[in-house]
Amino acid sequence: MTAAAQSGRTAQSRRIEHLSLPEELVLMLLNEENGYFHQVPGWKLNCAIVGAVLAELSLLERIDTDLESLFVVDDRETGDPALDPVLREIAAEAKTRNARYWIERLALRAESIIDLTLDRLVREKVLEHHEGEFWTLARTAWQPDPFARPREVSVGHFIRTRISNLILTDMIPDPRGVLIVCLVNACDVFRFMFKLDDEAEERIEFISRMALIGRSIAEAIAHNASGPLLRRSHLTKRIPTIRLPELLRSPHLRNGNLPALLAELATRHGPVYKLRVPCAEPMTFLAGPQINHWANRHGRMYLRARDYFADFEQAYGASGVLPSLDGADHFRLRKAMAPAYSRRRLQSQVDQLYRHARRYMAAWKVGESYSARRMCRRMINAQLSPMSVSVDSQDIFDDLMKYKERALNVHVLRVLPELALRTPGMKRRAAAIDTLLSRVQSVHTPAQRAGCPRNLADDVLGLNASDPQLVPESNMRFALSAALIASVYLGDAFSFAIYAMASRPEHHARIRAEADALFGKGDPDGDAFTREAVDVTQRFVTECLRMYPIVPVSVRNVMNTCVVEGCELPVGGRVHIAQTASHYLEEVFPDPFAFDIDRYLAPRHEHRGPGYAPYGVGTHRCLGFRWMELQLMINLLMVAHHFTLEVDPADFRLRFDPLPSMKPSRKLKFRVAERIREPKV
Repeated sequence: MTAAAQSGRTAQSRRIEHLSLPEELVLMLLNEENGYFHQVPGWKLNCAIVGAVLAELSLLERIDTDLESLFVVDDRETGDPALDPVLREIAAEAKTRNARYWIERLALRAESIIDLTLDRLVREKVLEHHEGEFWTLARTAWQPDPFARPREVSVGHFIRTRISNLILTDMIPDPRGVLIVCLVNACDVFRFMFKLDDEAEERIEFISRMALIGRSIAEAIAHNASGPLLRRSHLTKRIPTIRLPELLRSPHLRNGNLPALLAELATRHGPVYKLRVPCAEPMTFLAGPQINHWANRHGRMYLRARDYFADFEQAYGASGVLPSLDGADHFRLRKAMAPAYSRRRLQSQVDQLYRHARRYMAAWKVGESYSARRMCRRMINAQLSPMSVSVDSQDIFDDLMKYKERALNVHVLRVLPELALRTPGMKRRAAAIDTLLSRVQSVHTPAQRAGCPRNLADDVLGLNASDPQLVPESNMRFALSAALIASVYLGDAFSFAIYAMASRPEHHARIRAEADALFGKGDPDGDAFTREAVDVTQRFVTECLRMYPIVPVSVRNVMNTCVVEGCELPVGGRVHIAQTASHYLEEVFPDPFAFDIDRYLAPRHEHRGPGYAPYGVGTHRCLGFRWMELQLMINLLMVAHHFTLEVDPADFRLRFDPLPSMKPSRKLKFRVAERIREPKV
């Protein structure tokens, strides 16, 4: 064996030796097909995690147990933040209790233990964390034996191999092996991981009974998992209900600032509350940084997107598109589509972006005023349409946009009846989707795409050809129009950014300085937009997305009953996660109504945490947010380099149109005050 291979194997072995039982349990529960845990019922998972902590403390000789009690034998801290709070709580209890008591009492700590465990596994490079709160096992190269070739394995693979040897052979298990078999068996996931016959199942039960503490923990988990619903009523609190008169008193409702309104209600009533308005079902809202953190880490266990989105996707004749998928198929499709929405893809094609942006800006006339919403949406679509699907769609863009907004209002927000989507005007606009599909298919033949940079349509059509079940032909109308739908969201974000720049001369000057430095000697390549080169512009855009988030609320349905911030969310209910409400909470962003780009400088870094969430939360967080940020910055820099725009009228007070997504009111206009440079096409 080479020295390098021996070193790699030693590092691998040392890493496994230092894993705690909670870490081993998390790795055993991880399902790499969907990037998350095997679906263990919430209370059972909580009990298993706490059981793993108690078992680890037992192995470290901090606690011991007998048939009747669990007691501390050494109260010295272990140095592990997941273990020490539990040890302190047990040590502080005057009366001796049994294992079942401590599992029941400590079960509510499980989510914080899981968070600490995941963070440490990522930090130790055992797990890899992916955008959208997915995890996969990190790969480590080592040579298993002197005659084998080096190969890529993982700590998780090593642990599974060890466990499979224990349950499928006659190997004598060590105490740690006994405990991890006991814990995984209590979660009832061995059947998803291995093909078990009667003999293997008998051996699992035999091993699970070998350690006294293991038996105590397994019995406690089995008993507690049998009836968690019976205990929830006295563990949860009533969800406060807010009625229409209180809403009408808020100035944020009158100016359409939905995130500020939801933050105001969360400050007054807590992170979970209901809104009750006449002639509508009560709506449950979740708001605040703790909610965002919970949704990121644990939402997949309890929430799903399919229910609320199904009717909307059917308006396009689709089923199972990316926003409506959950579980393994969502993970697969997200991974497959990630390159199409990546910042790297845009960086490789910035020359196209420059050309399309300049062609659009060339028509601006000094002294003329333009509708902010229309101008910015169409400028973004002038870039996204040819870059993503290889066609010009400006002539049908308005129809596509209006149909999408009507479908959202009917099927997602439910503020309009279904009949509103079947009017003659809407049927005519729906035909624009087929026009777009026909145009895209006509130019995406192998000969016509030869030598062209790969784009979104290439990826979608390629997936349809290689995996027609994951991306069926029936989903093409939605998938290929998604880029143009993105023009609405990105265009509205752009209009807010232009408003913020035009109304703040001091920031305008600093952005123009960065633009002139980048474009002064010709067009920069995609790698030129470094953090140092666009420091002011990037912080400016970050603050715009905080103050003016385009999608302030995410809708989900509860698929497993759960308790969030002390409130029970029953199965089948619909919840509205107000992820951007924390943008206007004083404890997250001090003086939240002040436009302050220095929030994002050290040591403040106010955006580093779950409170900053302009792209959504959890597994459905916007896949293309890095592309969006770069395109937004480049467009802002190009406008500053070529023009001076002013808000029209000059004393305009920004108001919002919040449905179906946040955008400035139609009254906002931009006046072209000065052409500094001709945008040469």
